[in-house]
Amino acid sequence: MAAARSVPQKPLLWSIPLTLLCALSVAGALAPSQVEPNPTASPINPGDTAWMLTATALVLLMTPGLSFFYGGMVDRKNVLSTMLQSFIAMGIVSLLWVTVGFSLAFGDSLGGLIGDPRTFFMFRNVGESTHPTLSPTIPLALFALFQLKFAIITPALITGAFAERVRFSSYMLFVCLFSLFIYCPLAHWTWHPEGFLRSWGVLDFAGGTVVHMAGGLAALTGAIFLGRRNAHQQQAPQVPAHIPYVLLGTGMLWFGWFGFNAGSALAANGLAAKAFLTTNTASAAAMLGWVLFDCVRGRKPSALGACIGAVVGLVAITPAAGFVSVGASIFIGTSASIFSNLAVNWRTKSSLDDTLDVFPCHGVGGIVGMILTAVFADKVGLMFGESATFINHLYALGIVTVFTVGGSYTLYIIAHGIIPFRVSQAEEEMGLDLSQHGESIDEVPEPIVRNTPALKVVNL
Repeated sequence: MAAARSVPQKPLLWSIPLTLLCALSVAGALAPSQVEPNPTASPINPGDTAWMLTATALVLLMTPGLSFFYGGMVDRKNVLSTMLQSFIAMGIVSLLWVTVGFSLAFGDSLGGLIGDPRTFFMFRNVGESTHPTLSPTIPLALFALFQLKFAIITPALITGAFAERVRFSSYMLFVCLFSLFIYCPLAHWTWHPEGFLRSWGVLDFAGGTVVHMAGGLAALTGAIFLGRRNAHQQQAPQVPAHIPYVLLGTGMLWFGWFGFNAGSALAANGLAAKAFLTTNTASAAAMLGWVLFDCVRGRKPSALGACIGAVVGLVAITPAAGFVSVGASIFIGTSASIFSNLAVNWRTKSSLDDTLDVFPCHGVGGIVGMILTAVFADKVGLMFGESATFINHLYALGIVTVFTVGGSYTLYIIAHGIIPFRVSQAEEEMGLDLSQHGESIDEVPEPIVRNTPALKVVNL
């Protein structure tokens, strides 16, 4: 273990991001207050604001929940590294969002493709006042914070696909690139009032396209780019490190998802209640669907399967939560669980090494949810005799797929060219906890090791 701590970490390489952080800190300290009062802004609604503060906190809780969800599934020697990959996204994306990310996603639209980076640069004019189109009843700063939590969890979702073989420094670089060049444009296209997908009538209530399809497709691309793990090539069984972690993570995700979906109503109203109801119902249906489908196929009902099914239901209902009936949410959750279950089964028989089945669950679940949103959406879905929304959703599915897969692959190449993305075979065998971070969940305090000969042998 001591040898692992002494692995050279190239301090000169790490000095570059530290210098950038220091420069940003100085720029922020010297910049004058740039929030200008808006006398024409509509009044703040206290009830909406209280609910959105709560929803924002709930969505942030999802990222630690994801870390437990993923951390419990990987090998014991990779638990801490997998969890840290989710946590570090909270730091990286938060600063990117304040600096320029929010402007790219929600700044003045440039042709419906991207926001003007100057609009809210360094959160200029993002303050206590409402915004006529983005946040008519809550402070714009609160809206920006709420959207930040979505931006944080999206790159964190991707980590499950290349878990157990990614270099931490290269991953941090990829998070920066993905957030700016993939996530922000997709958010602008789909959620900005002038985004071109939104102008087409594409419906994404809370992130089925922007978060889950994007994360799932980028995960699939990453799994292909990095190649198979050594253990996967040797067909070694993948034993989850700690299934109670997965259960804990699922509970945190399910709880936080109420902020994710119901909060996307941006108000404390009936729409939020509807989204809350459909979210819970779809997840319940999907959890039961996954477990029962496993049993029909001759498997035992497992805690891991129940957790995965519940999350798939949450993913699938996300784009539809505020647009469909509670009955339709049952159909969406059940359908998504069966399709994702089949996709996981296909993946296990293929040579694709998507470590934690991010694409079969988040990617396929997001795609199913996006399509079924266009089927069941109130007044504009196929079930109501309208075809325009469904056709536009198919177009959007193709556009988002090509953009995300092509763009992500390019970003993987760029990140790999700067810092090799994959760890060496020796580091992979050692485990990322020790090789990347010098830590281990099995670590024993040094005084105990010195005084207990048996433990000395274990740690050798």
